[in-house]
Amino acid sequence: MNKLTVGDLIEKFSLKILAGEDQLQQPITQSRAHRPGLEFVGHFDFFPTERVQILGRKEINYLHKLSHEERKVRIGNIVHYHPPCFIVTAGEEGLTYLTHFCKEERIPLLVANTVETTSEFIIMLDAYLLKNLAPEISIHGVCMNVFGVGVLLRGQSGIGKSELAHTLIGRGHRLVADDMVVLKKLSPRTLLGTHDEKTKEFLALRSIGLLNVVRMYGRKVFQDETRISLDIHLTKWQKDSLNNELEHDQSFTEYMGVKIPSLEIQLQPGRDVAGLIEAAANNWYLRQSGYSAAEEFMSRIEADLTNGRIE
Repeated sequence: MNKLTVGDLIEKFSLKILAGEDQLQQPITQSRAHRPGLEFVGHFDFFPTERVQILGRKEINYLHKLSHEERKVRIGNIVHYHPPCFIVTAGEEGLTYLTHFCKEERIPLLVANTVETTSEFIIMLDAYLLKNLAPEISIHGVCMNVFGVGVLLRGQSGIGKSELAHTLIGRGHRLVADDMVVLKKLSPRTLLGTHDEKTKEFLALRSIGLLNVVRMYGRKVFQDETRISLDIHLTKWQKDSLNNELEHDQSFTEYMGVKIPSLEIQLQPGRDVAGLIEAAANNWYLRQSGYSAAEEFMSRIEADLTNGRIE
């Protein structure tokens, strides 16, 4: 799992520090934030103490209405568990008492200077935490976004993955990563493909060298990340190994337990491999909607047989 700290949240969301300046290296290990509502009234049966705690307008207004002694008990019960930090989304007015408690317990107290509602801020924060705390691996290959479909191109070194990526860029598609692709597992069914920062926007072409595709072709040819939907293995041409079956059985490649539909494309001079990849992406869309060209073709044949048009 990747490492994330309170300091990373401050940098990402431009948070103001009210307390706990010396505790910004506190680790963040949970990919969802928590709004302590029930905890303020004494229910701690399921209190997720390792999550970032968010205090919105409702929570702050409730605390403001309490007497000094009640506030001491309610807040004291929560800070006792030492969550990684508190983030207030309702402004910093009237937070002297909360600042005092957090300083005593050495817990970072942060304020979000944002125009979003608390719910909107939590959505953004959860998305950031999920992506940055997701398990990840790196694989050798190329990642492209073709017609909105995230495609992995794999194959042995020198097979032509980067050259193919360059052709796809010329046909209006987007590069995500070349040579080293970082895969992040966001859920049991969701795999995100991205770069490793060092190779961002770069494409390495044999005989030409290293290209910055954004500098050459504009921002539209690059995408920072994409959900992986297809895994395509590029192989050398093998005579008589391909057939014209109506539809192949679906194969899968598994990464960190996530199964990705996969297929093999053999390379041969003159073969429009970029066009085949575009066809594969479009066909994936049709499969998602439940359509099968082979099934439709067979239904037409059966209809002709039933009506006596074929004997």
